Amino acid sequence: MPAPDDEIGRTRAADRLTAFVDAVIAIALTLLALDLPVPTGETTEAMLGSVSAHANEYMAFALSFVVIAAHWRAHHEIFPYVRALGGRLTGLTLTWLFMQVLMPFATRVLTADGAFPPRFSLYAIVQVLASATFALIILEIRRAHLYRTDVPPPEFAQSLVRSVCLAAVFALSIPVAFVTTGTGAYLCWLAAPIVLAVARRVQRARAA
Repeated sequence: MPAPDDEIGRTRAADRLTAFVDAVIAIALTLLALDLPVPTGETTEAMLGSVSAHANEYMAFALSFVVIAAHWRAHHEIFPYVRALGGRLTGLTLTWLFMQVLMPFATRVLTADGAFPPRFSLYAIVQVLASATFALIILEIRRAHLYRTDVPPPEFAQSLVRSVCLAAVFALSIPVAFVTTGTGAYLCWLAAPIVLAVARRVQRARAA
């Protein structure tokens, strides 16, 4: 059994990691806005036309902001239960953070000129890796018994299912982007809430 001082130190390390995650996520969200095009025009009509011309960039910004915020929220649902660091948890968390920091770049690529399938696929791959890594984080916390309670909190199972489903949806959208139009590939992303709702219903039915 670890000494009390060791246990306190490991708990503080987990708290420091959470604070570090918050700081990195804040930077990632800020980076999203740095390259947003500024509308130009001498008249109201010209300004509105400029906004319309850059609609893809603004929509991609909103999408990525929501996605990064969702990843951050998932992290904050899990890490209050983490009592200490151990095993591969730190390395997995840093890998997950790398995907968050990479997301502003993937967003710029998504809205750039060029062939659609590679641009779309880069963004989707980042999401697959981010969601899959977070699933591994949850599994590592459970494997190493790094949570504060005697049994894994129900939030762990819920977040694990959500991460796996999101990784699957984004992974499926990659081949779709190569065989259909851009609309068809984006429809895969829009199906994510439906997939999550079905998965939660199945999970509740099994728990009952």
